[in-house]
Amino acid sequence: MKTPKTGYPWHHKHLLSLEDLSADDIRFLLATARGFEEVSTRSVKKVPALRGKVVVNLFFETSTRTRASFSLAASRLSADVLDFASSSSSVSKGETLRDTARNIEAMGVDVIVCRHRLSGAAFHLARSVRCSVINAGDGQHEHPTQGLLDIYTIARQLGRDNLDLAGLTVAIVGDIAHSRVARSNIHGLLKLGARVILVGPPTLLPTGFADLGCELSNDLDAVLPHADVINMLRIQFERIQGQAFPSIREYAHLYGLTTPRLALAKPDVLVMHPGPLNRGVEIDSAVADGRHSMILRQVTYGLAVRMATLYLVTRAATPDTP
Repeated sequence: MKTPKTGYPWHHKHLLSLEDLSADDIRFLLATARGFEEVSTRSVKKVPALRGKVVVNLFFETSTRTRASFSLAASRLSADVLDFASSSSSVSKGETLRDTARNIEAMGVDVIVCRHRLSGAAFHLARSVRCSVINAGDGQHEHPTQGLLDIYTIARQLGRDNLDLAGLTVAIVGDIAHSRVARSNIHGLLKLGARVILVGPPTLLPTGFADLGCELSNDLDAVLPHADVINMLRIQFERIQGQAFPSIREYAHLYGLTTPRLALAKPDVLVMHPGPLNRGVEIDSAVADGRHSMILRQVTYGLAVRMATLYLVTRAATPDTP
């Protein structure tokens, strides 16, 4: 990727959404991630960039990939890491998010990485504390680092080193209505010039998404031949109220990515998924584990993206840091 201009004015103390970032912000952050990518290939997988800093994972929802990725990213930057479990904390006794965060911050914390079931929780937190806040997913709103690592994966795998995605078509398929990952991808991809087609059943594909600049379709087979990237989303049963479609079997028949269906796509199409996978529903095992799959590369690249995010927000919070 092209090296950003020296002295680029990164000024974001928090990372709360991709809607708030400019295209240049996104390019700069992902170019910074490229610089951190090689750290994971060293015999000693650590750099002193955040030595003396403290990063807290404040997760109010269960998570495996995101929590582990942020913990490892902070550790590789030489920061101290504290994992906070809401189920065994004062939150379970009725303490507010604001009070919990301020008490944690009083211990000398520099960055809070927050995941919460309510949309807007990260914004509320950022107004309540002096340290940096990174949104690791808030309700149905956004999951900005997932969007960034998805974009980074696309750019790296398709040779778009300048992060200009003009001419690329990305299909995002599945439960669009409840997906914070979809929203972050949409904001980032459109700002970098990609064409975005959202695909799903009418009950999971609100027409309002067209106002963002996306195309909408209920026919996956018609979209596949045009897509350079297919990003499959799981059905978020925990957020759906009522019955969104007749049966899981019918959903898999119409919107599941199978080997025969993948044959309709371009020969070099990329298949992505933010996880966790519902194998046999939105994606078959043969596709998830096949040659088109970028799922494990997303995890690998995500580590560098989160290292870059932690590094940049910390520098913005302490601009005199050398």
